[in-house]
Amino acid sequence: MYKKYIMSFALAGMMLLSSWVCVRELRINRTAANPAFRMEYVDGSLEEDKHSFIEMISSVSSGQRVVDYEVLEQTKKYQLPDADYEALLRIVEAEAGGEDQEGKLLVANVVLNRVNSDLFPDSVVDVVMQREQGIAQFSPTVDGRYQSVRISEDTVEAVERAIYGEDISQGALYFCAREKADSEKMQWFDRKLTRLFAYGNHEFFQ
Repeated sequence: MYKKYIMSFALAGMMLLSSWVCVRELRINRTAANPAFRMEYVDGSLEEDKHSFIEMISSVSSGQRVVDYEVLEQTKKYQLPDADYEALLRIVEAEAGGEDQEGKLLVANVVLNRVNSDLFPDSVVDVVMQREQGIAQFSPTVDGRYQSVRISEDTVEAVERAIYGEDISQGALYFCAREKADSEKMQWFDRKLTRLFAYGNHEFFQ
């Protein structure tokens, strides 16, 4: 009878020991599994961050291209009617046909500066054709050059530069070719106006 009880206690002890070992092993396994889970999570997070970073760089790069394009994209500063555009081409060709493109650009700048000034008419045609006390402001309009010129590609490009807002004139409202002008006219320029600079065959005044 005692042997029976002893055997029962022994079996119960073995079962308890076995249960304790299983529980401890389960805890060890869980502990061991946690770093692996964390490592997998960290690796996944790194991949997601890397992917997000690449997307962000691509987006920024793409956006920068858009900004650069918008900066480089030009719009016309002057929206000229056909008659004004034609008049500007003709007077630039007539006055500066022998000049380089900057010399032509300067003449176009002076005409447009006058259009913007309260001292002169409000359109290119009226500025070009203006007379002051019966004297033409632009001599080609009376000596036939304005009517007979053939517009060069270089003149078209110079006028386009002016229309798109390029201005190298320092605000000049007058110009003249000193070597070709009569002395009385040059005296008026020197006495009444401020000389800004000379370029090519022309001197520019304000």
